[in-house]
Amino acid sequence: MAEMGRFIQFNNEQLNARQMLQYDMLARALAGNNELSITERQLIEMNPQQQKLSLSVFWRHRDEQVMHLGRLSDIYLMAAGFWRYFDVRAYVTYLDDIRTASLPRLRRQLLLLIEEFRLMEKVEKLRPGTNTAFTVRRQTYVVTHRQQMNVHRQKHLYAEYAMNYLYIAANEGLLKLPSDGFEELRWQMQGIYDVQSTDDSIALTWRLMHLIEPRVHRDLATNFYALVNTVADAVTFVESRGANCLTSGDTERAKETIEEVFRSWHRETSEQQGTHLRFDLERGNKGRSLSTEAEQGDDANDVSEVGIGGAINHEATPKKDAVPDTKKLQRRDKKQAGNAFGDDNRHVTYEETRVEKTTEAEKLAQLMRWRTEQQPLVKAMMIEFQKQMAQKQVAKRTQLSYGRLNSRELLQFVTDERPKPFYKKDAPAKPLDAVFGLLIDGSASMLDKLPETKQAVLLFHDVLRKLAIAHDMVCFYEDAYEATPEEQPNIFEWLHRLEDGAADDGARIMALEAHEDNRDGFAIRWMAKRLLQRAEKHRFLLIFSDGEPSAFRYANNGVLDTAEAVMEAEKQGISVVHLFLNTERPTDEQRHLFQTIYGNKSVVTDDVAQFSDSTLRLLRKLIRYVIQST
Repeated sequence: MAEMGRFIQFNNEQLNARQMLQYDMLARALAGNNELSITERQLIEMNPQQQKLSLSVFWRHRDEQVMHLGRLSDIYLMAAGFWRYFDVRAYVTYLDDIRTASLPRLRRQLLLLIEEFRLMEKVEKLRPGTNTAFTVRRQTYVVTHRQQMNVHRQKHLYAEYAMNYLYIAANEGLLKLPSDGFEELRWQMQGIYDVQSTDDSIALTWRLMHLIEPRVHRDLATNFYALVNTVADAVTFVESRGANCLTSGDTERAKETIEEVFRSWHRETSEQQGTHLRFDLERGNKGRSLSTEAEQGDDANDVSEVGIGGAINHEATPKKDAVPDTKKLQRRDKKQAGNAFGDDNRHVTYEETRVEKTTEAEKLAQLMRWRTEQQPLVKAMMIEFQKQMAQKQVAKRTQLSYGRLNSRELLQFVTDERPKPFYKKDAPAKPLDAVFGLLIDGSASMLDKLPETKQAVLLFHDVLRKLAIAHDMVCFYEDAYEATPEEQPNIFEWLHRLEDGAADDGARIMALEAHEDNRDGFAIRWMAKRLLQRAEKHRFLLIFSDGEPSAFRYANNGVLDTAEAVMEAEKQGISVVHLFLNTERPTDEQRHLFQTIYGNKSVVTDDVAQFSDSTLRLLRKLIRYVIQST
């Protein structure tokens, strides 16, 4: 299976997650593929098998406008250009032809240079609005190639020098270039303006390499393009009907573009995952199964039977693995995330448990002390909200043209030209139409902040109980020790459920413990799914966390996945609010990170001791909003 080469990033610089989601949507619209996602790597890359397009770090640390337009040009080139109009069949044939030729890397990179020029011209004609981004792209890259050209000339790296020379010749013209013995090459390069297809680009590459080969004796040591490095291997791996014809030599039915090759493959194999399909069938009998224990294949099922068939032993029976009863019970409790919680959480399994109430005298004594300290705050909030709710009750309205007749105002029929002797009674008070969901980061980094977290969660619980507002409180974490590429187990520990009403779960809060990793995007989607089942008008999802998401194979995409989960919840009418809990003052980088994930709905405290106060202020603000909108 083709994989993208490893890209090592030596700093912790983060992309704007919300902007990356916008890039995702743009790429999907241009390519007509709802599964595409955008990442960032050293060079622009396409991995159609993994459905990923990668922007280049080349655009970092530039003027904000240039950086944005440059990244847009990457997306236009890949999603609207190479994805739709790059001939994969011709490219694979070309790779076979140059396998034994001299300077193979230069030949491959030169073809992509010509194809980049052709596809930019094509996309600009089809979509004139891309002209600004491509103009910035040409100008920026021409400056870079001109600088590199002088360096490569001094170091006698003539293959790299040829690439710089030809890029400038294609995108800026021939008049501003030195001859350098490349007069014939310059004349031949004018054919780039007549290229109409990948086959034409390949023909021009052969002509140019015929002139370059006598002057260059060492192949490229630097990559200028990594665009389709994975395409050839991926096409060989694809075995669906839509692409088999490509590798079997049936050129009449062969899919030519990346879009055509991988569209059918992804459609036919989207459900072909999981252990229930990992069997090699050696012998079968036609007819209906006689088993009474058969069940429909499930992606979450593990292999529990090994079948051995043969031509001689027709009575071969399956051998069951020795699976402990505890494992069977555990497997039955787990649920498979599948495709319902985002691509990055496809292999997540999760289970829901209930935190047992603590019976330790020390913790129960601490519970009583905290409630004694918080009682004045809770009481003050109750009085404040009762006053606000009383103000919302409209006073008795009189002097109306219709309604109930006021017997004391009958004289108005005689004295007034337009009598108004009617009144209306007050509307009865309604309960607050709101529901809350609280997610508590259960990762190991919360260990030194557990007392303050428990105190804030207790305050949150007591306030909502007093107001009779339904609320969920869940601690979430991922089992880092059991996580594998095929399964990442996540656990949700209930402290209080919506169905519990006003029950007191303070003893469960005191039993809260820290565990391993946190997969925030998955937890937000899981909680949002619960809140959407409620009928309340106002839905709030709060998340207590002390940092960015961190889980198995979640480091690179965790921020983006969490930001996407937040945006999905907000589109469905759920307000997502983040409360940052830390023992030190947050850095500017952390503030920027939380802003990219949660927008302007991230509350940051300078000291962990202020966390309860911040929680109280946030609750006051949200409940006041609910009362005013009632």
